[in-house]
Amino acid sequence: MKQTLQRHIGMPQAIALYIGAVLGSGVLIVPGLAAEMAGPASLLAWGFMTLLILPMALSMGLLSAKFPNAGGVSHFVTLAFGPKAGALVGWFFLMSVPIGGPVASLTGAGYMTAAMGWDNNVRIALAAGMLAIGLITNWIGMQLAGKIQVAVVIAIVTVLVFSFAAALPRMESVHFTPFVPHGWMSVGQAAAILFWCFIGWEAVSHLSEEFKDPQRAAVKGVTIAAIIVGILYFLSALATVGTQSYLQGGSDASLVWIISQPLGRWGGFIAGLTGMFICTATIIAYSGAASRVAFALARQGYAPKWMGTLSTRYNTPTGAIGFLLGCFVIVFVLYGSGLLSITTLIQFPNATFILTYIGGCAAGIRLLRGNRLGVTISWISLVATLAVFPFTGWAIGYPLIISLLFVWVVYRKKSSDELNNSANIN
Repeated sequence: MKQTLQRHIGMPQAIALYIGAVLGSGVLIVPGLAAEMAGPASLLAWGFMTLLILPMALSMGLLSAKFPNAGGVSHFVTLAFGPKAGALVGWFFLMSVPIGGPVASLTGAGYMTAAMGWDNNVRIALAAGMLAIGLITNWIGMQLAGKIQVAVVIAIVTVLVFSFAAALPRMESVHFTPFVPHGWMSVGQAAAILFWCFIGWEAVSHLSEEFKDPQRAAVKGVTIAAIIVGILYFLSALATVGTQSYLQGGSDASLVWIISQPLGRWGGFIAGLTGMFICTATIIAYSGAASRVAFALARQGYAPKWMGTLSTRYNTPTGAIGFLLGCFVIVFVLYGSGLLSITTLIQFPNATFILTYIGGCAAGIRLLRGNRLGVTISWISLVATLAVFPFTGWAIGYPLIISLLFVWVVYRKKSSDELNNSANIN
């Protein structure tokens, strides 16, 4: 009997999960970095990317609505190009999260410790707590995870809207001139950096099997989430440029400076707490997605059977969650011992995330043939993602290692199947 997951995720939870997956640590850092790179003209890059996120989001939403499955992008690629290609894409996504999760937690915790002047030991402890929240909520189930995500996203939106309101009195027209201080090429360079802020739509596709109404939650939910995310990012960028906070508080701490001005010493604490909330929301969404894709791979025979173990109490993939826990511990040990820095860690999952997206967009072109809009937006998303891929640099080595390990797994699976068939014949 095929194991299935329970349908617990309604529209509000789906919207919150989409926002949490996309509105990550980038909103804390990237507006300042883009403004530092291109000046006020960085707003053009933000406007362009805000328009681009809708086709990127909808391509994943339409596929999730038509083919709801815990495999998500892996399942879409399987339908379009065969089980081996789908399983490989699944492993690309799965192995992104064991590194991406700790990076997100260390980023959020780092924002808090920097604001409060705490040391690295406190940062590691806070980061570990954030990861624990992500795993526990997904172990108890997506019904709880979705409710927590709604609360976290409401808190994030409240603080970001407050930040923009607090910045309004300090915004001056003189801060927008010269508009293009570093030339028009800098706008293109800023747009390439901004692309990372809008990755995440593919993550929630892995939770589509648990949507109460996949058609409504995936398409309408992803559209609402894309509009909210685009507005929040653009307002944050406008506040950063209009107040020149990227020059006052440093490009990587512009949000702290904006909040600190009206609130004084409490501003740093609130900004740090916001950073932790934002990154915790990302961890919840990605831990849920990774555990579901591991479950789906085990169900297909492309991952160890124990990864497909379900909780008898909550009907959640405990084997996959245990796998993530083990990986998180290993990454934290390597980071705590000084063998790997967060700068090095953050580069590993870049190529695998992009390859996952490339696979999903290519699948969309083939699977959404009867939908002209779906094919068009899949093409737009594929071209945009392919344009960014060359910038991953040496990080391409990580998916190459995963590919070699996958070939070994496929070879063992084939040998095992042939052995079983031979035994049955005899």
